[in-house]
Amino acid sequence: MGSNEKDSVIGVEANEGVEEQQGLESNEIEKSKVGIMRALVEREDPSSKEVDDFMIRRFLRARDQDIEKASNLFLKYLSWRKAFMPNGSISESEIPRELAHNKLFMQGVDKKGRPIVVVYGGRHKHTKLEEFKRFVVYTLEKICARMPAGQEKFLSIADLEGWGYVNSDVRGYLAALTILQDCYPERLGKLFIVHAPYLFMTAWKMVYPFIDDKTKKKIIFVENKKLNSTLLGDIDESQLPDAYGGKLPLVPIQDC
Repeated sequence: MGSNEKDSVIGVEANEGVEEQQGLESNEIEKSKVGIMRALVEREDPSSKEVDDFMIRRFLRARDQDIEKASNLFLKYLSWRKAFMPNGSISESEIPRELAHNKLFMQGVDKKGRPIVVVYGGRHKHTKLEEFKRFVVYTLEKICARMPAGQEKFLSIADLEGWGYVNSDVRGYLAALTILQDCYPERLGKLFIVHAPYLFMTAWKMVYPFIDDKTKKKIIFVENKKLNSTLLGDIDESQLPDAYGGKLPLVPIQDC
């Protein structure tokens, strides 16, 4: 090996060593911030002692490691949860019309071990906004309960085939977005939007400004001709729903 090649190898190893050290330091800083934030929120709301450090960390990451902003968001979440779910959960009897639409399914995990959620936007119908909010929370609670050990995020496929004006529900979309971003931060890993008709972009333009930058980076519009190859980039065929050429049949969210 020539001297230039040796210098190159040494340089790469040195850079990798620096990056590893920076990663360790970053993890230690975050761990310290989690401890500080926990002390702050427990002082304000003792019930926060019941949550694990992973939840504290998700709120911290959602606010770019800003302890004050993350603590405020977390305390607001605890207050919301007590009011919205006084019994600790949403029962199926509270969302009969939403479940009847048969629009949301779970099946399989992607290559990172994230549960796969499929939503059929063309089956969504306007119901009472409060029932739709309960349905969103019911769904997110189900998804979180199905997370494999060590996993915190899920992957979603939003299928808009057949979507039209009758399915357009900007108020509902904004409500769902608010719940996801403020109450279940850092849970969405990736969102594929497939079979999106041109008409959908009208509603999308109204919703897009309310999506935070972190979430925007997780959203991918997939062209029909690239649908199979794109999904297989993240999901093994054995775990891909059969609706997209995979091996697994979809399971309604209420049956998960």
